[in-house]
Amino acid sequence: MTFQTLRHEVTDGILVVTLDRPDKLNAFTVTMANELEQTFRQVNGDDDVRAVIVTGKGRGFCAGMDLSSEGNVFGLDETATPTLADMADLDDPALARIRDLGGRVTLAIHDCRKPVLAAINGPAVGIGATMTLAMDRRIASTSARVGLVFGRLGVVPEAASTWFLPRLVGMSTALDVAYRADIYDAETACSLGLVDEVHEADALLPRAKEIVDAWTRGRSAVAIALTRQMMRRNAAQPHPVEAHRIDSLGMFYTSLGDGKEGVQAFLEKRKPNFTSRASQMPPFYDDWVGGE
Repeated sequence: MTFQTLRHEVTDGILVVTLDRPDKLNAFTVTMANELEQTFRQVNGDDDVRAVIVTGKGRGFCAGMDLSSEGNVFGLDETATPTLADMADLDDPALARIRDLGGRVTLAIHDCRKPVLAAINGPAVGIGATMTLAMDRRIASTSARVGLVFGRLGVVPEAASTWFLPRLVGMSTALDVAYRADIYDAETACSLGLVDEVHEADALLPRAKEIVDAWTRGRSAVAIALTRQMMRRNAAQPHPVEAHRIDSLGMFYTSLGDGKEGVQAFLEKRKPNFTSRASQMPPFYDDWVGGE
């Protein structure tokens, strides 16, 4: 499939998604939003991919929304007057130009069955920063700059970042970062918890591949997919009994699948040969995640 704003490269089971508008520091557009959402929905059914890395082409990761666009730069319908009740069914086509573009992307990343890592190679501002919050880990080059600058533009944080950010850095830091709307260098972003590691530019992608290899090579695809979603969804439940319900189903079905091979390999002191596919999840999965 041909993309206008992204480049896809699969090597040894790792999909590297490169934001590909280098002349604009990979600034975000409606087309990029659509292509990223499509990427993260479709990869769930691609059993040749075990992990995803997102990076930027050239010297930028993503400089935020392309503010040079004509009309409403966020792609929104200025003639509409939506209410909270109107937002009940997010799949309603009438909401296509009401919904926040960044939120569509981060929800697709959140629902993804494959581990996702951000390799932030340069400036990551606005949606360039908030899209990474939905990923499993963020590593940055020494030249990276990270900023949730919405306050400078008179708008609110988007991309469901008010859900993701406090879970990563705590409420006090999340509010401070949002209120200040500053742009941080890589080391400061790391100290705040906005990124997890900082590396020299030439070491960034090799380190990203090393991490996702450690996460997924020789692992059960279904167990990894379930683990990712269990961590993300169960941690937000008000009581651990809700996690116990899903843990029970997850353990039941994986013990009947790759778990049998894993136990046998352990007993025989050999490497397991897992055969499950993330495109074929256990019967409870769709009901649990809402059909995504």
